[in-house]
Amino acid sequence: MNELATRDFQHILLIKPSSPGDIIHALPVLHGLRRRYPHARIAWLIATPFADLVSADPALDDVVPFDRQRYGRLARNVVITAEFVRFVRSLRKNRFDLVIDLQGLFRSGFLAWAGGASVRIGFAEARELAPMFYTHRLPRPDADMHAADRNYRVARWLGFDDAPMDFRIHLTHDDRTAATMLCREAGVEADSTYVVLVPGTRWETKLWPADRFGRVAATIFDACGMRSLLVGGRSDLSLGRRAADASRGAAHNLCGRTSLRELAALIESAAVVVTGDSTPMHMAAAFDRPLVALFGPTNPARTGPYGRRGDVVQLGVSCAPCYYRRLRDCPYDHACMRHLDEEVIVRAALARLETPLRAAGR
Repeated sequence: MNELATRDFQHILLIKPSSPGDIIHALPVLHGLRRRYPHARIAWLIATPFADLVSADPALDDVVPFDRQRYGRLARNVVITAEFVRFVRSLRKNRFDLVIDLQGLFRSGFLAWAGGASVRIGFAEARELAPMFYTHRLPRPDADMHAADRNYRVARWLGFDDAPMDFRIHLTHDDRTAATMLCREAGVEADSTYVVLVPGTRWETKLWPADRFGRVAATIFDACGMRSLLVGGRSDLSLGRRAADASRGAAHNLCGRTSLRELAALIESAAVVVTGDSTPMHMAAAFDRPLVALFGPTNPARTGPYGRRGDVVQLGVSCAPCYYRRLRDCPYDHACMRHLDEEVIVRAALARLETPLRAAGR
């Protein structure tokens, strides 16, 4: 048995600052740590904009917000450098005895070391020299291993139980109340079913045309009278407007209107979620909602909805996955997403709606 599996750690720091989808893939580690060390104090170092996603989780004792954008300027600003030094000192004062770095970059590796723990676990294949800060290095996995499985390899070293990975996102009454109010604004009354459409993603190469999302909403409404909610961040506002305009009144644009947990609350009650490779996709998988996931330049084996490969729609183009982030880098005119057929997406969404429609007697 691994020597770490028999140790009883009392003060644990989990480092996974970003992004929201990656944070969801780290939730099973948090929940496994709580089962393994029920009396330990567990903290999560997380980027300030995403702290909301985990702050209501009862498995977590402390949230350590990390202002990544501000501290990114520390080498050019004396005041920010002084703030960062104070942040590192405060981290060390916590006297962690175990730090787990699931980010795997120089900065996160340094912060793992700065936590002062005698046991620091990270990835052997981490970038930017991060492994030099670890005492224990998780071996390199299969290149196509899912990100959640990659993170959960820590379970073998720490002696987690054999329970299934727990991706639960914990929400509050206020989160669900806010979601209900947004539904009413969109013309969706209490106990009514609705569709969630996600027109935006962080990479422009992952985008499916926004007007097609709108036409999907219109076709679903014509087929079963179910309205759609368009969700996303503030940067997706224009995409949401374009999709809403193309929907002939079947979709309501809520992009930029929710916190991360309010977005999760909307997805928690959705009859089906249609999305690209994005944070809401991982939320839908975490809540076990019916899902249609549109994939192009990325690999669903690595970053798809966990355990839901059958919900992925992807063309069998030879150039995918390419991992290009910018359209100008694609030599094939974005064929992987542009050629995804609306009718295929509509059929997939309607097939997943059959059960909730039957339950509603429609």
